[in-house]
Amino acid sequence: MTGALWELFFEGLWITIQLMVYSAALAAVVAFGIGLSRTSRFWIVRFLSGVYVEFFRGTSALVLMFWLFFALPLLGWQLVGIWAGTLALGLSYGAYGSEVVRGALQAVAPAQREAAIALSFTPWQRLRKVILPQAVPEMMPPFNNLLIELLKGTALASLLSIGELTFQAKLARLSTGQSAEIYGIILVLYFAVAFVLTRIMRVLERRAKASVGRSVPKGEGWFSRKLPVEKQGPEALATGGKP
Repeated sequence: MTGALWELFFEGLWITIQLMVYSAALAAVVAFGIGLSRTSRFWIVRFLSGVYVEFFRGTSALVLMFWLFFALPLLGWQLVGIWAGTLALGLSYGAYGSEVVRGALQAVAPAQREAAIALSFTPWQRLRKVILPQAVPEMMPPFNNLLIELLKGTALASLLSIGELTFQAKLARLSTGQSAEIYGIILVLYFAVAFVLTRIMRVLERRAKASVGRSVPKGEGWFSRKLPVEKQGPEALATGGKP
């Protein structure tokens, strides 16, 4: 492997990270906007947000990417490849994320909502001060999974000739013919980014739980071999986890 090839890989990795960040930001906005709309008291808002979720969950992100890049110009709008990829991934993964948001919001105990109403909180105050702080920690693990899936989904953009990691690997393979070595390196690079993202999301999850007075048990460390007591079964609960 020459220095020029490594430079090609890291250039592609940088574009992959940019595409992931842009898509994740759009997906987060969509997820919270649609997720909150799914819990609205107005049926028309719930209906329209439900239509959005069903449509984008039921369509291919790749086909949507092709439509935005190749078909949309026929209507008078031309998108740069990276923005077509960002829109396709952000809208698609935002639909999945909206169900995570909806589920976490509905998982908040009704007593918490009733207490906020008793304190004469407005709906916005109830959402901001009571519901969201308790719902966000529950969103973090599934959001972590979606972020990793989004990272891997950026490889679809290579079909639009965007110079991200997979596209650069294809160019390197065509120029050297070393398929096993090149794609092995790409797998390791994807894993490295995913590993770093997981560590970051774990830290954010801990902070979100700490903000509402909850803590992650010591048994739930990054490389722990021991399950927390509450996950070890009835016998462990009875003995407090002691042998």
